[in-house]
Amino acid sequence: MWILAFFAFLSNLPISKLLFRCYLSPHLLYGSQLESMDKIRIDKWLWAARFYKTRSMATDEINKGRIQVNQQTAKPSREVKTGDTVAIRREGLVRTVTVVSLSDVRASAPIAQGLYADTPESVQAKDAYVQQRRFAKEPALAIEHGRPTKRDRRDLQQAQHGWDDRWSASID
Repeated sequence: MWILAFFAFLSNLPISKLLFRCYLSPHLLYGSQLESMDKIRIDKWLWAARFYKTRSMATDEINKGRIQVNQQTAKPSREVKTGDTVAIRREGLVRTVTVVSLSDVRASAPIAQGLYADTPESVQAKDAYVQQRRFAKEPALAIEHGRPTKRDRRDLQQAQHGWDDRWSASID
């Protein structure tokens, strides 16, 4: 206990706050708050579930029509509740999740993954998408010729040298 008092003295924090920070995880901290929530805004939930890095990014994606709640296009102020189905269209893949619990606090990734459950169809679609991407040809390899070399540039200039004089498809 004297160690906590020493650290409290160094950090200018009361011992109760230091105990709170040391021993209580964010999950325990917000546990009572999670149970009391009935509904939450979709942009807050997407941010708390770590689908998007910021709330403004989540709001932008919702405004672009890439998020659906129960097969209806959502607005940022749309409230979700436990049991709702959320479809998230991202990078050519539609990820469908079911809301398991609600939170308006962004916590660690394992806690955030507990806020939703992927549907079996979504997992199958993701596996198919990963396989397709794995076996697809790299787009950069489709470019056969990049920037011309010095020799290629000289050949092009030599070939174009007589073209400016007269160009005609007819034989004279």
